[in-house]
Amino acid sequence: MIDILLVDDETYVTESLELTIPWGELGVTTVFRAASAKEALAIMEENAVDIVVTDIRMPGMSGLDLVAEVSTRWSHIRCILLTGHSDFEYAKKAIQLQAADYILKPVNDDEFMASVSAAITSLRDEWDEFDKYHRLLYSRKSDYKILRENLMHDLLLGREITARALGEQLQQYEIQLEPEQPAVMMLIRLAGRFSSMDQQSLDLMDFAVGNIAEEVFGPQFNVWFGHGPHECLVMLIQHQNLNGAEAMILNEIKEPTATFREHVIRYLQGDISMVVTQPFAFEELTTAYRRGLGSLVLTGPEENMIQYLDANTTKRSDNDAQALDELYKPPVLPQLLETKQWEAAARKLEAVFDEAERVRLSREHVYEMYLSVTNAFMYIAHKQGHLVHEIDHAGFDLLLAHQLIQSPEKLRRWATEMLTKLQEELSDQEGTQSRRHVIKQVQELVTRETGQELSVKMIADKVYLHPVYLSKIYKAETGEGLGDYMIRMRMERALYLLKNTNKKIYEITSELGYQNPQYFSKMFKKHYGMTPNEYRDQS
Repeated sequence: MIDILLVDDETYVTESLELTIPWGELGVTTVFRAASAKEALAIMEENAVDIVVTDIRMPGMSGLDLVAEVSTRWSHIRCILLTGHSDFEYAKKAIQLQAADYILKPVNDDEFMASVSAAITSLRDEWDEFDKYHRLLYSRKSDYKILRENLMHDLLLGREITARALGEQLQQYEIQLEPEQPAVMMLIRLAGRFSSMDQQSLDLMDFAVGNIAEEVFGPQFNVWFGHGPHECLVMLIQHQNLNGAEAMILNEIKEPTATFREHVIRYLQGDISMVVTQPFAFEELTTAYRRGLGSLVLTGPEENMIQYLDANTTKRSDNDAQALDELYKPPVLPQLLETKQWEAAARKLEAVFDEAERVRLSREHVYEMYLSVTNAFMYIAHKQGHLVHEIDHAGFDLLLAHQLIQSPEKLRRWATEMLTKLQEELSDQEGTQSRRHVIKQVQELVTRETGQELSVKMIADKVYLHPVYLSKIYKAETGEGLGDYMIRMRMERALYLLKNTNKKIYEITSELGYQNPQYFSKMFKKHYGMTPNEYRDQS
């Protein structure tokens, strides 16, 4: 709401205005009074004043000087000049100081109220524009975060995209990498005290690790940091000198990599395991990820170190190559799953595992098979709007995955069962069970993130559905619009905070994710028929 300050050395003027003007009808909640400019400045230093009404001629500091000071220190405050001297020079100075209005004494109440109302309207218009800008900015940043992570997941899991199209997406999402240039990948696993943290704390640590990475590598390298699909952090690094040779990337990356780990240990009081790949071309990104992830997992969770892969790390024997080539022979598994050729996908898996058993693959290459198969499963599940670990958690946990890679036979049994589960789940995409699963995800997102300015589009991106389709199925399943549900959850939280805490309105506003108290009060009154202050007064 609006707070106003009346300033005049003739105190009867401010007393009369305070008593006779129907402030509540104007939307003013608090009226402050001051008998001098010095006293007015002291009040503004302690309170969030929105409008100042000041006399011009006062002892010491004049009203014009006060307006000039307010314009310098609190540019958002609207100033109205009040004086008995109808001197053109005063009016001209008021215009120069960008005062909201200029009123002559004796004050006409209607004229005064019209002037204050105009200032209030101007303030609210400015607040609405400010809110709109910051909501758009926040939405843009949030959308970019989701889009960047989705793009990274797609690329790591095997999405095929031309260099030109990829370059356009990287540019659109403000990712400073060039697909025609070599890059290095770092796979990072949080260890030490991080292992005992809950998910919310881990999300904060992921964010902090990303900030440290960009700070350490930023001066020399362009960095794309994100959360990979296999419960680890992924960082793609490309030298800012695009004419540099691959050897230069490797030579220059070791020192900042060691510094990066030292900073994580020092500032976050935890540790990390890292695998650093050889430089690779972007079309080899999926292969680099698969091999790097295999080395990270096979290292073991207790070994916190930095491991640099060399060119011979994953060199295959002829027999290994023959078995794995069966896996990568077109049509590849992701293509079969995407087109829902379930029988062909089952035959593909049988041929791959038959060949793997014949040649007795090494443990490292069994793990490569595991990653290729799970990548395909994850890619198609995510594309259809499912969280794959909810279909089968064990097979997608990096620690539990060790049990699956003890032999190709164990992996065969799991992969066959997982294919059946995927077929059942994805074939019923439009069914009730699938829709209820989406509704549950949406409601968990809304209740968990009441302190963020969520939009239907942001939620739709997180559950991998089109916003219009998501709104349609949410309304059909619950009888309530998704936007209405989101507002209702916020308002119910607001009721609880107003009734059970002593938090100020602006604190509740911030906690609920709104930008200013005026907008929150407007939404609250629209929902409950009274302002937050009125509700608190009657509670």
